[in-house]
Amino acid sequence: MSQVVGNTALAYTRVWHHVDASDRVLGKLAERIALVLMGKHKPIYDPSVDCGDYVIVTNSRNIKVSGQKDDQLLFRKHSMFPGGLKETPYKDMMKKNPDHIIRQAVSGMLPKNKLRERRLERLKVFPTDQMGILGANIMRSWEDGTLPPDYDPSVPTTGKVLAELYKRSPPKA
Repeated sequence: MSQVVGNTALAYTRVWHHVDASDRVLGKLAERIALVLMGKHKPIYDPSVDCGDYVIVTNSRNIKVSGQKDDQLLFRKHSMFPGGLKETPYKDMMKKNPDHIIRQAVSGMLPKNKLRERRLERLKVFPTDQMGILGANIMRSWEDGTLPPDYDPSVPTTGKVLAELYKRSPPKA
């Protein structure tokens, strides 16, 4: 009598998620991305096992921050030489490297352990809606984080399918 003990390889299969960052709040979006990268949305979640999924973020140039953070937020890095502190304001970083803003926010929300870098490698951020060949891998898409009432997780979804579901039955707030 042979039975499989523990989780099979199918349970650890990684899914590609797509997120449109247009007009989304940075902190809330980074929190949701961190949960998916860690795998906390799966029933097999274990803190010591890297069972998270891939996340593709598009339109990072259009992300919003709440309050006065667009004037006050600074990104700091240090060259480790005396006087080597470089500070970049949020607005300049948004023009120069908008994907770094999301990557740093998600990095701050992941646990500080040996799995952190491996989880961040599965995060792909693009400043526009062009994601190249990686777009063919997308299985799930969530634009605003909510799912329609008639969402079926067994059916692979894209942004077009979810938009059609929303037209039929808008989410209840």
